[in-house]
Amino acid sequence: MTMNGFRALAMVMALCAITPAAAQPRQRTILFIGNSFTQGAHSPVRNWHAGNVVDLNRDGYGGVPALFKEFTEEAGLNYAVSLETQGGKTLAFHYDERRALFERAWDVVVLQEFSTLDSGRPGDASGYLRSVPRLAGLFRSYNPAVQIELMATWSRADETYRPGGHWYGHPVTAMALDLRGAANRARVATRGLGVLPVGEAWNRAILTGVADANPYDGVTYGKLDLWSYDQYHASVYGYYLEALVVFGRITGVDPLTLGKGESAADELGLSPAQATALQRVAHDQLAAETRPRR
Repeated sequence: MTMNGFRALAMVMALCAITPAAAQPRQRTILFIGNSFTQGAHSPVRNWHAGNVVDLNRDGYGGVPALFKEFTEEAGLNYAVSLETQGGKTLAFHYDERRALFERAWDVVVLQEFSTLDSGRPGDASGYLRSVPRLAGLFRSYNPAVQIELMATWSRADETYRPGGHWYGHPVTAMALDLRGAANRARVATRGLGVLPVGEAWNRAILTGVADANPYDGVTYGKLDLWSYDQYHASVYGYYLEALVVFGRITGVDPLTLGKGESAADELGLSPAQATALQRVAHDQLAAETRPRR
């Protein structure tokens, strides 16, 4: 081979070596802070693909963060996903007791408050409204451009249908709307935050007939039960919908693009029709969020 031939071969080899790396999208870091609603408690989601995410507490959870990670990989995106969770705790707990674990720069942070906002005073958002600016200030001190999203979770069936529940006697959609209202107040008080409309996606699934409204009177054939056996936490369907909303909102990728062959749904036992129905709900809810409010 001539010298020019060697040079040409060297150039081709060099291009082959650098092209895969150059084609890789820049890795973004995302941190999930929350409790059992982020962990995927009482469902197969809890420990699903735990090795694909970093549990800062080393509890071995995969949960909603692992579903998010799977969706991003299917979409060709590059996210390093971490979670810091503790069941039954508020955001104040994470700031006061755990912040040494996550005090650093992140590209995206998801904050999930206790399911009733305050465990002793359901519906009271005062602690939430104190915690959000403290956490936002902490993360912005490390990365002023950090994207912070507040997760507004779902109506608990036990709080709605059982006497003594804080939302007893109200429509099943009411609790989720109250939680969204609290997130909106936190967003106004601390500018630059986003809201993940998970609870409203659950409401939409119920109102459009995808999901059953009341698990206490039996689940209608062909409809999904979004709650787990305690009528409090989510079922695999509920967590799947939660993760779809998070994925669509944070990445800007339409959940419908995941399609009927989406691998997490297949592994977790959702049929193609169930997966696409939930993807459609997430798509429609996120689309509604972009429309001007009247």
